[in-house]
Amino acid sequence: MDNPLSEHEKDFLLTLARQTILKAVNQHPLPTWQDADLTDALRQKGASFVTLTMDGDLRGCIGSLEAYQSLVEDVREHARQAALEDHRFPPVTHAEIPRLHIEISRLTPAMPLSYQNPADLPGLLNPNVDGVILKDGFRRATFLPQVWQQLPNAEEFLSHLCTKMGAAQDLWKRKVLEISIYHVEEFEE
Repeated sequence: MDNPLSEHEKDFLLTLARQTILKAVNQHPLPTWQDADLTDALRQKGASFVTLTMDGDLRGCIGSLEAYQSLVEDVREHARQAALEDHRFPPVTHAEIPRLHIEISRLTPAMPLSYQNPADLPGLLNPNVDGVILKDGFRRATFLPQVWQQLPNAEEFLSHLCTKMGAAQDLWKRKVLEISIYHVEEFEE
């Protein structure tokens, strides 16, 4: 990724995410910052995902694919949402907070992937590198590059992504879909 974040910036965002979760779960005002305390990278528009795990299991993951607000605001918003609004899980409780592990993924802008034949698609993907956005009409789903660790086979990866999108598992085999790829700068506690 061009212009990687410094260790100080990563630590700032991880601390912000944990403080946000603590305050949101306890229904306190979310943490704020002085603009003068922020680096240019934190002030610039950025897209991020905040992933929460507990005892190695997913506990929440929310993010954005396009940059529409400052990176610092994006991380704060998605930390709160991952803890309280991921519809796959009940809201995080106060007792769970010490057991949460926080991972932040900062996304590059998505780039369309052109292909003509569905059979070619798996060979165009770079496992463990590419995040993938799959789109069919109004339906859309994404997997971060980290998902390759659980689904290292490109065909299986695409089938699960179709299911996540609410489509038949084999849709990617039968039809040329809109595909975009992106990369992430991943860091965690």
